[in-house]
Amino acid sequence: MTNPQEMTRATRQKRPVFLRRGPMENIATALIAAGFLMLFQPFLLVLYTYSLAMLLTGTVMFIIVSKFPE
Repeated sequence: MTNPQEMTRATRQKRPVFLRRGPMENIATALIAAGFLMLFQPFLLVLYTYSLAMLLTGTVMFIIVSKFPE
């Protein structure tokens, strides 16, 4: 009989990267930070234009990814 902890560990290793909580939270946080920097830079109007979309994308992504199992 297999130990339940070993089964959990094996299941966790088989998950693809895009379904893991840690890396996806880091990507979402980076998107939020990039959107924030784009919002407050004074040089390019194109970056300012897409900053709100970037912030919203990162926020929604973070909310969804935070529901993933560890």
